Amino acid sequence: MVMWSSGTLYAQLGGESTYQFLNLISSPRQAALGGKSITNVDYDVTQALYNPATINVDMDNQLAVNYSSYLGDISYGTAAYAYTWDRRTQTFHVGMTYVNYGSFDGYDENGISTGEFSGNEAAFSLGYATQIGYSDFYVGANLKMISSKLEQYNSFGIAADVGFIYVNEYLDFNAAFVIRNFGMQLTTYAGLKESLPLEIDLGFSQKLENVPLRWHVTFENLQQWPIATENPARGTTDLNGTQTPEEVGFFSNLIRHTILGIELFPERGFNIRLGYSFRRAAELKILEQRNFSGLSFGVGLKFNKFRFSYTHARYSSAANTSFLGLQINLQ
Repeated sequence: MVMWSSGTLYAQLGGESTYQFLNLISSPRQAALGGKSITNVDYDVTQALYNPATINVDMDNQLAVNYSSYLGDISYGTAAYAYTWDRRTQTFHVGMTYVNYGSFDGYDENGISTGEFSGNEAAFSLGYATQIGYSDFYVGANLKMISSKLEQYNSFGIAADVGFIYVNEYLDFNAAFVIRNFGMQLTTYAGLKESLPLEIDLGFSQKLENVPLRWHVTFENLQQWPIATENPARGTTDLNGTQTPEEVGFFSNLIRHTILGIELFPERGFNIRLGYSFRRAAELKILEQRNFSGLSFGVGLKFNKFRFSYTHARYSSAANTSFLGLQINLQ
């Protein structure tokens, strides 16, 4: 799917590891459902970039190509394709994520210009999923090769995703668990080895029996607790000048791990999608001002062998994001 975007998508947990681009939103559908959804088992070939256990025969010969216009001159894109070798379980998936950070003016410690420099990163993935025996459980894995160039510094790495999903066709209920980006740098930028952006997610979804709606609940970044930190700007000062810092309790941390989403008419040619990210809302809200951070809204439309998607996601008063997507059935 093709997508255009402006605004920050992954800065809140940034700075703690390298290759942060691996956790970018991969499609308008995911963006519309709050930014992360790991339980869709259908035609959506881009879904496997986040949870390889969702690779299935409905993805056969589906091609998704993604592009995002990011902050400034930064742009990123993803591509995904799946091919079924036979009609049982032999479906293979390939994916690509690419980021171009644009051009920058370089200066030395004396303020003398050293010319322009650029940076870019890319990851190529191979994925496969299989049923566990004759059960309702499936397991899948992505193997990713990572390349990064920032000015004169280069780094190469390897990572893997492992996902599990439970599919109950009778209840139309799915539950998924995925461990993403565990791996290592093979070569470092300047001799200092950094960790990768490990992420653990748990998700549930179900299509209601008498209503054309599928609900989604995702618990993200379970590898980090607490996920919230005190914001000095949100502290209070009493009449005596005593300062009380922002209190971040158990519930505040729990809710920031939570993403909600719903998809109306999920099996038809026209879909309506809504999502809410509590962490994004809490981290990007402005005091004493309602800016609806965390909300996202999207639609999907199918024409013959083409699927078009559009999503608008609210980040802050200064940064809203629009995603536009395309998926092609090559059969």
